[in-house]
Amino acid sequence: AFFWLVSLLLSSLIWFVAVKASDPRDEALQKGLLIFGVMFSVLLQEAFRFLYYKLLRKAIEGLVALSEDGCSPISIQQMAYVAGVGFGLMSGAFSMINLLADALGPGTVGIHGDSQLYFLTSAFMTMVLIFLHTFWGILFFHGCEHRRWWEIVAVVVMHLAVSGSTFFNPLYVGSLVPSYLLMAIAATWAYLLSGGSVQNLRRFLLCES
Repeated sequence: AFFWLVSLLLSSLIWFVAVKASDPRDEALQKGLLIFGVMFSVLLQEAFRFLYYKLLRKAIEGLVALSEDGCSPISIQQMAYVAGVGFGLMSGAFSMINLLADALGPGTVGIHGDSQLYFLTSAFMTMVLIFLHTFWGILFFHGCEHRRWWEIVAVVVMHLAVSGSTFFNPLYVGSLVPSYLLMAIAATWAYLLSGGSVQNLRRFLLCES
């Protein structure tokens, strides 16, 4: 969570400086800066995810050196899951803060003919991002651990695609549908990389031992 917050702070600072140094009356420029800020923030988040992986790798080596049996008490898969949840929860928390700030007013959602589904769709988008960060953490760490760099690239591309799809709003179908499709793909991929199988899933659903 701390690493995600630092990446958000740095990207927000750069975007703030860029906006203040530009002409606020130039709408095209301001929109371009917004797109740049979102894409830069995504890349910075993934860079900090990599730095966090390197830090945890050093921590595991230290735990192995201190343990009596030469084994780490926690696996890299468990750390990947926890790291992904941390990124996702902080991302969701900040999304909720922005929603609550908008809910304070003034005005009413949809009063000028805009969609009245802003808060509902924002809640669904926040939920999908929390899940995606969890799955991305597993995929990213697995790619780093086994030097499968295409998995890391896939995570970055999916993150850019989901963030970029929000620019279709208020056409919410253009952002929610692709995001949930990518979530299904990432969830299946992360499940298989974690050792899951169709047989295990069947046993779980049927409560078999």
